[in-house]
Amino acid sequence: MSSAIGTKVKALVLRTAGTNCEDESVRALQRAGADAEMARTDAAARDVERLGAYGILVFAGGFSYGDDLGSGRVWGSELRAGGLGDALRRHVDRGGVILGVCNGFQVLVESGLFEPDAAPEERSIALYANASNHYECRWVTLREHGGNCAWLQDGLEWPCPVAHGEGRFVVKTAAALERLRANGQLALTYVGQGAGGAGYPANPNGAVADIAGITDPTGRVFGLMPHPERNIDPWNHPEWTRLQAAGQRREAGEGLSFWRRMVEFASK
Repeated sequence: MSSAIGTKVKALVLRTAGTNCEDESVRALQRAGADAEMARTDAAARDVERLGAYGILVFAGGFSYGDDLGSGRVWGSELRAGGLGDALRRHVDRGGVILGVCNGFQVLVESGLFEPDAAPEERSIALYANASNHYECRWVTLREHGGNCAWLQDGLEWPCPVAHGEGRFVVKTAAALERLRANGQLALTYVGQGAGGAGYPANPNGAVADIAGITDPTGRVFGLMPHPERNIDPWNHPEWTRLQAAGQRREAGEGLSFWRRMVEFASK
């Protein structure tokens, strides 16, 4: 979705009961050059035409509705039943971008946006409990894969924190994985030190094919388990002082580039 010359693209961060990353997401968008604000999902559902003013919609991370019935399940069902599902599809159709981070990724999977032609019972992807059977909070290395997402830089690697209990990306069949790969929907993978896959803990949740993030067939709906909004300042990295002392000066956290490139794309 393009914006007028000299104006910032507008971004809306959506939250609900239990989310806890909305403030960081707004700040990341603002640092990246967007005109960002926040709204509750129920308020947005009462005025769906309002979404037409935004080029970017972000579903914040956290623990929506306590994840009591499964991560993102209640919020995703709310989107489908509460009137926002069709509005989100229209947003993508007119050129808008949708980003889901961590719990937001889980919500987008539950909403069906990654597989728009499949009924809920026919979906071929899901996010399951971590293979370690416990919550994972650590820094990982991500690799970008260009595919159908225009703002990614193929092969670029950067550090990012993860914090989740149900982040293991799984597919129903090998054919489903090949379809994602053939469509250019595999956007981010976890990177390890050796050959043969990342392995634990570089792949913190046991995701198939080390997948950390995917897009929909258009490349405009993006979901990832890591938190780029938590690496936008130089001091966010746990070893930033050692890096500084070694001459690796960090003017910003590497996650800020991810947000900036998304905002730049949505501004065109």
